[in-house]
Amino acid sequence: MIQFLLNREQRRETALDPNLTVLEYLRRHLGRSGTKEGCASGDCGACTVVVAEADPSVNGERLRYRSLNACLTFMSALHGKQLLTVEDLGQPGHLHGVQQAMADCHASQCGFCTPGFVMSLFALHKGCDGYDRAQAVDALTGNLCRCTGYRPILAAAERACTDRQVDTFDRHETETLAALRAIASQDEAGLARGERRCWLPQTLDELAELYLAQPQARLLAGGTDVALEVSQQHSTLPLLIDLGRVAELKRIAVTDSHVEIGAGVALSDCQAVLAAEYPDFGALLARFASRQIRNRATLGGNLGNASPIGDTPPLLIALGAELLLRRGATRRTLALEEFFRDYRVTALAPGEFIECIRVPRATAGQALRAYKVSKRLDDDISAVCAAFNLQLHDGVVTQARIAFGGMAATPRRAFQCEQALLGTRGDAAAIERAGQVLAGEFTPLSDQRASAAYRLRVAQNLLRRCFIELQQPYVATRVYPA
Repeated sequence: MIQFLLNREQRRETALDPNLTVLEYLRRHLGRSGTKEGCASGDCGACTVVVAEADPSVNGERLRYRSLNACLTFMSALHGKQLLTVEDLGQPGHLHGVQQAMADCHASQCGFCTPGFVMSLFALHKGCDGYDRAQAVDALTGNLCRCTGYRPILAAAERACTDRQVDTFDRHETETLAALRAIASQDEAGLARGERRCWLPQTLDELAELYLAQPQARLLAGGTDVALEVSQQHSTLPLLIDLGRVAELKRIAVTDSHVEIGAGVALSDCQAVLAAEYPDFGALLARFASRQIRNRATLGGNLGNASPIGDTPPLLIALGAELLLRRGATRRTLALEEFFRDYRVTALAPGEFIECIRVPRATAGQALRAYKVSKRLDDDISAVCAAFNLQLHDGVVTQARIAFGGMAATPRRAFQCEQALLGTRGDAAAIERAGQVLAGEFTPLSDQRASAAYRLRVAQNLLRRCFIELQQPYVATRVYPA
């Protein structure tokens, strides 16, 4: 059984198919057709809903509202949370402030995408402290409009965030938090229908024991990649283990030497702490898919799916990150660069999972440059992702770790290019030599995103760009001072 709030109504579901998405549940089980199906792949935002839960940053004393794609979210993810759809916002004879702003600013034309925009703006409205255009653009990067254009929608965002008033959700916040705490206090949760089953362990020990007994089960963290197998390929996932209740996997700790991030931490929660150490890491995460995806996708999941075009592996490899892995009661540490064995193949043993990612903190004289090349600026997958982690002393490269995604079957270091740079000042001749070495290290494929020749040329140009930036005064602050 799973329990959650649908607005203020408590729902108990005992016999749902674990493969059922929130989108299908709303439309086919409840007849809530305001949430639209556009792409079923998390690209268009027409299915955007908002989930509220106790905010851990303030010890659970307030609600935190986040947008997500209903088409990529399995029902198990709702346990212990409040689900809000476009039908919940207005009251009889009275629109919510976000809806009123959309109407007043003429921000809807055909209307198909409008519910998704409304819900993304609602999440922005609940979390903002006044209007900030960059925040509004970020909140809407996962929503596509094909007829109205974005100027009136941004105008609606400005009006809604500037004239923010107490709404019914604010008035019932205490009541909602109490209901969610009551659900969280219950021990068992899960879904089963026929031979399909989804477990929701509550502790790390429970997870380790369960996964050791059921190594054939699929781990479900954010699920934004796994869910595509159901929504796009129409596959069946008979056994799932949802990690959403395991609090230990959602912890972030900053020590003297490392930033330790639990494998279940959402990318939207990783962004600030990683940006504080490495601004380029934060900037790249801002371009990772969309706000809806980052609110669900996890750092551990982005590594565990072993995609050669995942955005975070090249940066983490370049930084020398390591993984804490667990199988039953046994833990081991593994350098991330040793984790990826082949295309979608990792070093994980049956029943073993990622518990934590350890990222070394920035040191004096260190420079990290990260670049994502894709066809669109926002909400797109990399053709090439590059990370350059350089240690500089009086302008001389004393250490170098360089990694690429999209250039091989796995995210991979460019060892020979690193060696070619050591002891140089990054002058034009040195960079050209290193670029030629780089071209000999990789044999990328041609696909729908880019040709092999394009990828090689881009990789070499990113190497040039890195050193051009290092020599420009306006980016000097990105080299970490002593």
